[in-house]
Amino acid sequence: MTITYPFSAVVGLADLKLALLLNAVSPRVGGVLVRGEKGTAKSTIVRALAAQLPAVEVVAGCRFACDPVAPDPGCPDGPHEPGEQRAVRPAALVELPVGASEDRLVGSLDVERALTEGVKAFEPGLLAAAHRGVLYVDEVNLLHDHLVDLLLDAAALGTCYVERESVSVRHAARFLLVGTMNPEEGELRPQLLDRFGLTVEVRASRDPQERAEVIRRRLAFDADPDAFAARWTSAESELAERIARARTRLPEVRLPDARLRQISTVCAAFEVDGLRADLVTANAAIAHAAWHGRDRVTTEDVRAAARLALPHRRRRDPFDAPGLDEKLLDRLLDETSGDDDDDPPNGGSDPEISGPDPESSPQGKPEQDPATGAGPEQQVRNGTDQPPPDAGQVEHAPGAGQPDPEAGRPGSRAGQAERDAGWGEPDSGTGRPDPGAGQVAAVAAPYRVPLLEVPGIGEGAAGRRSRSRTPRGRSTGSRQPEGRLRDLHLTATLLAAAPHQRKRGRTGSGLRLRPEDLREVVREGREGNLVLFVVDASGSMAARKRMTAVKTAVLSLLLDAYQRRDKIGLVTFRGDSASVALPPTSSVEAGAARLRSLPTGGRTPLAAGLIAAAEVLRVERLRDPDRRPLLVLVTDGRATAGGDVDRAAGLLRGTASVVVDCESGPVRLGLAVRLAVTLGAVSLPLDSLGELGSVVRDYRKAS
Repeated sequence: MTITYPFSAVVGLADLKLALLLNAVSPRVGGVLVRGEKGTAKSTIVRALAAQLPAVEVVAGCRFACDPVAPDPGCPDGPHEPGEQRAVRPAALVELPVGASEDRLVGSLDVERALTEGVKAFEPGLLAAAHRGVLYVDEVNLLHDHLVDLLLDAAALGTCYVERESVSVRHAARFLLVGTMNPEEGELRPQLLDRFGLTVEVRASRDPQERAEVIRRRLAFDADPDAFAARWTSAESELAERIARARTRLPEVRLPDARLRQISTVCAAFEVDGLRADLVTANAAIAHAAWHGRDRVTTEDVRAAARLALPHRRRRDPFDAPGLDEKLLDRLLDETSGDDDDDPPNGGSDPEISGPDPESSPQGKPEQDPATGAGPEQQVRNGTDQPPPDAGQVEHAPGAGQPDPEAGRPGSRAGQAERDAGWGEPDSGTGRPDPGAGQVAAVAAPYRVPLLEVPGIGEGAAGRRSRSRTPRGRSTGSRQPEGRLRDLHLTATLLAAAPHQRKRGRTGSGLRLRPEDLREVVREGREGNLVLFVVDASGSMAARKRMTAVKTAVLSLLLDAYQRRDKIGLVTFRGDSASVALPPTSSVEAGAARLRSLPTGGRTPLAAGLIAAAEVLRVERLRDPDRRPLLVLVTDGRATAGGDVDRAAGLLRGTASVVVDCESGPVRLGLAVRLAVTLGAVSLPLDSLGELGSVVRDYRKAS
């Protein structure tokens, strides 16, 4: 049996613990999205949560975990009678792999029974297994779009509908959705982002002593998981009991009208979309009150709930960093507090439910760790050694209710990524332009652009830009396999074999198949492309109005790339050389941050920019050979430095390309247009970027 790292043994992460515990108390809160840099124990603490959830009572033998008290009337294993045998099982923790198939998620026809018994039976998927439990998606931002669509439907309706392969099934699918993600690898679609009730930003502690304590505990766990878990048994048991008591108390908690008005005022003031934020905040505040043993919601409960429910709903565009102005939140709560006489003093914590000390020995006295030789464990906070907080009061640890100093600052994660990569200082030897060496033009608000797609049908990563044959797209038909069978089309196979059963001497219930009967699924979807921007940042582009227009256009295309799940890269050229300002990545937010700070000035090494772009595409073809590139070259065509432009352009022939002609003025040389001909690309004037729909038509004609 695999030993899970104890929830109570996790150092710090007070906000994350609180968000998970509120969902454990009330599934109506709607799940948790954990955003943070790599290596911050996101997955560890989520898996540890499942052990703290109360066991569930189910109808014995039901594959869909029906509640004996209120069974699902449409359960495929039903109908269930009131007197059926019951069973108790732990709350399920179901993990959805990023590369899972649609069949694995929603279920499919039971192939074995169909072929051997000739009956039509449904085999449940992961959504059925997660009913009344936890559905955990690690790296949720990398989940394929068609799986995201299915998750959205199930999360919204609490029901999974399966209509495929002659199977028509409906079953309940209510689950706690927990996802983890690293924002550097790309953002979530807004529809899925809104489905998560709460969100938490996590960062590794910068305090050396706290980091050392994390490593000390992890080494002890890896050395002897059983002994380490045994030391935390008491703390884990008391935490589980407290969750059970809070669940029992939950129906008795009252939400006064004054607190409801506070919630509505806060949500309206922060301009969140829709009313889901109000509902999630209300449910989270009720759960917070139950967690603290109160029978009515207080202003402190509303504050705690709003801090977790609103940051990810305030994003006005994909380039905004999630965050919450906590000074504004406090001011709004103070202005709308009204009559708080019904608020218990000091937050009204119930001393009866003060839980164990999770950061001390379970025996309550100093003890040497047999695995590490360390003394009693302490947690370092605010630079001083303090006794660790109570497991039931993790949210009251010093600093837990304070805002992350970088949480609301746009581009903070991108800035941290730059520092981690050694890009924190100008002229650091990486080839990035020195922002102090040229002017930095402003950027206007991005605008919507029509679809710009690569011609033909590819076989790349799932996305929303160009047509593609993909194993995870929608079925458009069937065919006989060419070589090895990879994706069986069961219905087509059965239909192909059915007319020949009498001729083949079938007498029983089994179906007689031959290799020529086999059919595979033909699927077509949309793929994401690599959109490589090559931007001229030389002196000829330095006129502020022109560079502002260029940056705004590229930012608009970046927004389009984000929505279509593309990878993006950014190459700039100015002075005497070109540099890769952003290697190909899924983090469009990082691309926007680099673009905004892009300086201009100096000569125009156009050939160097083209050569750098060709090298980026060459390396990326080796790393991701199925992802087709789209080159967007933004220049006026002038070349005042570097080598032979025509020869450099020859390296990019055959690549789907668009040249954005930035030349302006009454006299135009047409250099960018001539470059587009050399590249075999479409030329688009800068002042007509709002008419990108014509690019698609022109490019298809040219190709």
